[in-house]
Amino acid sequence: MDALDEIKGFLACETPDLWIQAALANQDILLIDHAHCEKKAASTAMRLMFRYVDRVDLLNKMSRLAREELIHFEQVLAIMQERGVVYTHLSSARYAGGMLKKVRTYEPGHLIDLLIVGAFIEARSCERFAKLAPFLDDELAKFYRSLLKSEGRHYQDYLGLAEEYAGEPIEDRIQVFREVEQNLVESGDDEFRFHSGKPTFMA
Repeated sequence: MDALDEIKGFLACETPDLWIQAALANQDILLIDHAHCEKKAASTAMRLMFRYVDRVDLLNKMSRLAREELIHFEQVLAIMQERGVVYTHLSSARYAGGMLKKVRTYEPGHLIDLLIVGAFIEARSCERFAKLAPFLDDELAKFYRSLLKSEGRHYQDYLGLAEEYAGEPIEDRIQVFREVEQNLVESGDDEFRFHSGKPTFMA
């Protein structure tokens, strides 16, 4: 089983076709929000490094992840510049916030849940890159396909760390977030973002 097949098995649902249609109709917003997502992913990894300084495996993996996400951020900015797309502020999707509501407040549950959320965010990103690529122009399709390997590894890093630090099966916690994530992806959303749900404005 390759990484993409594993990710599809990890997620409870595929990205709705309506989201793909919205992405193709809003490619400027797609790129702007993609850039924001890469920057946020690097920031999340750095926050984990500052909070959990005693976990060497986490420090090494999150340091590498943060560097890769910032490189991706620069690559998205370069594509935007070529296309005359101005990088600007966008309101956040409800996706990450919706997932974080279920994170436990005590340790080690807090860390384990944050890592599981990270795995879902990376897995969904990877799934969307793969699903979008066939419909994009050659340059953007090539770029999105190039991200699959690193995003797939980030998903595996987050999930592996969660399993390592839990010291016990975490499938019950994964299932909690799997159901939340599915609801966020399949329920209606009134604005388009990289991690938004099914667009109501195209219904």
